[in-house]
Amino acid sequence: MSQALSVEADPREDFGKNASRRLRRAGRIPGIVYGGGGPAIPITVDPKSVSAVLHSESGHNAIFSLEIKGKAPARVMLRDWQVDPVHGELLHVDMVRVTLGARMKVKVPIQITGEAKGVKVQGGIFEFLLREVELECLPDDIPDQITVDVTELLIGRNLRVADLPVGDKVKVLTDPNRVVAHVVALKAEEEKPAAEVVEAATAEPEVIRKGKAEEGEAEGGEAEGKPEEKKEKKEKKE
Repeated sequence: MSQALSVEADPREDFGKNASRRLRRAGRIPGIVYGGGGPAIPITVDPKSVSAVLHSESGHNAIFSLEIKGKAPARVMLRDWQVDPVHGELLHVDMVRVTLGARMKVKVPIQITGEAKGVKVQGGIFEFLLREVELECLPDDIPDQITVDVTELLIGRNLRVADLPVGDKVKVLTDPNRVVAHVVALKAEEEKPAAEVVEAATAEPEVIRKGKAEEGEAEGGEAEGKPEEKKEKKEKKE
């Protein structure tokens, strides 16, 4: 992990929503740094410097130097941040101190390379289902990303978390059976469900006609029986 990045910060003394608005108008955002056996310190930082960390090669897993005025520099990582949903501007940032000998949990993105044969040769569809995994490792062993080649992936084959190439220094916490990507076949008979609906629709009138026919026979039987009953009554009178 690169330590070339650094972020300058000032201790924050004013709190509350109004204070935060004033900070943002002045081109700063509120934040806090904690963990690593030290106290939590409220700070203010330039959002551009935080954006530079987020857009670095290591992204949100980058370890950088936080330089708070009046205090010794601290080795930190971004833990959480808030973004304005409309304008996309940073509103708040949380940082955590990094201890060299302590293992930590991080989420690392998965990078896909190559074109699956199931797509290129067999005409299937490639689906990228899981884009990051959770790892546990020492700070200096955190990978920027996990790169995997899917060239040999065929229709019906899955790439699972257990198949990802990670080193011995890294422990994968995500379920090893989770599917990262696969290639599925195109539905060859798209009109088949419609045909089944038509078949069911054409079969229904036959049932109705059959039912009406049986009903008619029953009514006809009753109608034929009535003259016989009248004849028997007439013979009795005679």
